[in-house]
Amino acid sequence: MKIEHVPVMKKEIGSALSVIKNGIYLDCTIGEGGHALSLLESDNSPKKILGIDLDKFILKTTRERLKNYKNKVCLSHGNFANLKTIIAKMGYEKVTGILFDLGLSSFQIEKPNRGFSFGKTEKLDMRFNTNQIIDAGKIVNSYPESRLKEVIFKFGEEPKAKKIANAIVQNRPIEDTYTLSEIIKKAIGKQQNSRKGINPATKSFQAIRIEVNQEFSNIQSGLNQAIEVLDKSGIIAVISYHSLEDRIVKNILRNASKNCICPDQIPKCICQHKATVKLVSNKVIKPSEKEIKENPRSRSAKLRLAKKL
Repeated sequence: MKIEHVPVMKKEIGSALSVIKNGIYLDCTIGEGGHALSLLESDNSPKKILGIDLDKFILKTTRERLKNYKNKVCLSHGNFANLKTIIAKMGYEKVTGILFDLGLSSFQIEKPNRGFSFGKTEKLDMRFNTNQIIDAGKIVNSYPESRLKEVIFKFGEEPKAKKIANAIVQNRPIEDTYTLSEIIKKAIGKQQNSRKGINPATKSFQAIRIEVNQEFSNIQSGLNQAIEVLDKSGIIAVISYHSLEDRIVKNILRNASKNCICPDQIPKCICQHKATVKLVSNKVIKPSEKEIKENPRSRSAKLRLAKKL
């Protein structure tokens, strides 16, 4: 099996997690196993890697990639929003380090008939978990115009959301990704179609994918549980790929690092909130220019780190 996947910020993750030989590490988005393999191949190869992924098909590739370390790897098909329950079933309550590599996998883009890419003519799907009922087709063809507009504006930060939502409703039923992308292009208009060399359907497709998979609510739930199961002095590392994801990660980790999260207008703390982590760096960590040249997918990656108190 030929595996092309290149893990983003591999060196930075290895360094940040400070891998130890008796450590238990949780990869909440194990994907094709690139980061896990890097940790397993390190001088301090850990005792165990626990891997979760919402895409059951990708786990077949993961098992193949990590087959030389099968005694050190435990994989689960599931949603990291339920990570406490998942690792408990694996026999663990606490872990030494945690990684989230958010965003869309190249596996999912390239895999036929998943409907993530507007570069192909495929059925509208976009589900990470193909067992779930709601897919992109149901959203595109059944959401009221007002809700479609809200999704595209909120999750895609698309200024033409109203026009796009109206065009989608007027052209229903829409069966495939190519037709949807052409409707979006037409709705945006010629002047906007050349903006920064980005396909005009990009933001809308992102928004629909996020809605299909409930990505933001999953990130919030997963991160909060991750902080809870992380051992003292353990590191949590989160790689995000667009501003909305990064904002959620930043706010959760920042709030978790504070002893008070009361609004500024309240003169005395009443929340009784206690810091559970310390930010490793207040600044976001980005990939090197060398990595971006070698792996263009990494160009938008942002890494945030926190240490359990």
